[in-house]
Amino acid sequence: MKAMKLYPADTVALAADELKRGDVVSVDGEEIEILDDIPKAHKFALKDFEEGESIRKYDNIIGTASRAIRKGEWVHSHNEVTTLGSDKEYCYEPAEEAVYPGTSSLTYMGYKRDDGSCGIRNYIALISTVFCANGPLSKLAAAAAQKYSTNDHFDGFVALEQEFGCSQTGTDLVTTERIIANVARSANFGGVLFVSLGCEMAIPSKLEKYLEGVDRNRIRVITLQESEDELAEGLDKIGELVENLEKDHREPLPISSLHVAVNCGGSDGYSGITANTMLGTLCDNLVSKGATVNMTEVPEMMGAEHILMNRAKDEETFNRIVKMIRDYNAYFARYGEKAADNPTQGNKAGGLTTLEEKSLGCIQKGGHCAVMGVYDYGERVDTQGYVLVSGPGNDLAGVSGQIAAGAVLTIFTTGRGTPCGFAGPTFRLSSNSELARRKPTWIDFDAGRFLGADKEKKQALNRELYDAVLDCINGALTKNERNGYFQMGALKDGVTL
Repeated sequence: MKAMKLYPADTVALAADELKRGDVVSVDGEEIEILDDIPKAHKFALKDFEEGESIRKYDNIIGTASRAIRKGEWVHSHNEVTTLGSDKEYCYEPAEEAVYPGTSSLTYMGYKRDDGSCGIRNYIALISTVFCANGPLSKLAAAAAQKYSTNDHFDGFVALEQEFGCSQTGTDLVTTERIIANVARSANFGGVLFVSLGCEMAIPSKLEKYLEGVDRNRIRVITLQESEDELAEGLDKIGELVENLEKDHREPLPISSLHVAVNCGGSDGYSGITANTMLGTLCDNLVSKGATVNMTEVPEMMGAEHILMNRAKDEETFNRIVKMIRDYNAYFARYGEKAADNPTQGNKAGGLTTLEEKSLGCIQKGGHCAVMGVYDYGERVDTQGYVLVSGPGNDLAGVSGQIAAGAVLTIFTTGRGTPCGFAGPTFRLSSNSELARRKPTWIDFDAGRFLGADKEKKQALNRELYDAVLDCINGALTKNERNGYFQMGALKDGVTL
């Protein structure tokens, strides 16, 4: 198979492999001569286009022809432009079919916390509240890992450094505080040591208002400016947290207590039809059984936002999605930027031309789920089912917001590849098999096998992914955990003093 047409009404097809000028490919029984060398995962025209004519993929408009395009010609940045511009007017037209939260007897083995949340790991997190504390935190984490071994109820240490925490003000500072505190609330953390300098703006006492219901016996603070020997004092406090973990053990928990995040980064032309599509099927499966799944990347909903809006459970939720999109457009406008500039050079090299095309592939991660709620960045989710969390396309700030919202597992798709780990387990799917082969220490699942597979093979791969994710939930370590790759970050929106 050399070419793929995704939907009957599409006017471009995907080069499933590299095509050369003069090649002849069959699409819908029609023989088409290829007029350009076309890289794999890129698009070619299925018809002649006039300048200004709409181009369709995923059964939606992904841009317009910036000049006349001939059938068989490569369609990309040199002859296609975005249609995105000013705010649109939206009308709620509820989807006829959507997946709503269901019930199931399915359980997993996890850790139940005092605030009612449930985790799939039992880490001790060391979290700095300001960049000044990063060095001592790193040294302390290394010393703790040498002193205390992991066991069947203790998964080790997660060291989370901070980029800001000082020289911030207003909403920007509040956002940082809320992300730090709500990441610290992760049900994957059986204990947390805040490492504070002592004079920063995001001092631990300012985080208290976000920690309601959390067992204070599982939280310790070290203030470096007040400590005579921060290494010795820090290890003593970590020792207390380790001792507290002795009573923690996995127990059967209902799938309705599970909260998962879905995200993507370094997407390519295969992402929307392999990894993201498989993840969408998994999302439908988990939500139908009662789990919660959150999705963010608001800029990467633009151009596909109407699909999510029409999956809103009711008009109030629809209006919240509209507000989220408009707020993000206003955020870009404040800085003189445009959402349409989102696709990176890596996205474009991988075959994605416009934000509409990227977004239509991006939202495949949500499957066909009804949107049950919409949440602000850094806010905790309190709704069951599929929800949207406001946040950027930036992986680090976005996923940190999803973990702050309560997710205990991040399932992350990539086409270009990234080893990045976040504040907990990250299960990573590659959109193409070449990436999985080249980077086996990064990739947990090769979704590239989905490309061109028949129905039976696709069903088998979806079952394989489901089983692999359930194994992870029940304790099997992800590649980022094995590598020790953990980090967090927060959206920056304000001046630096």
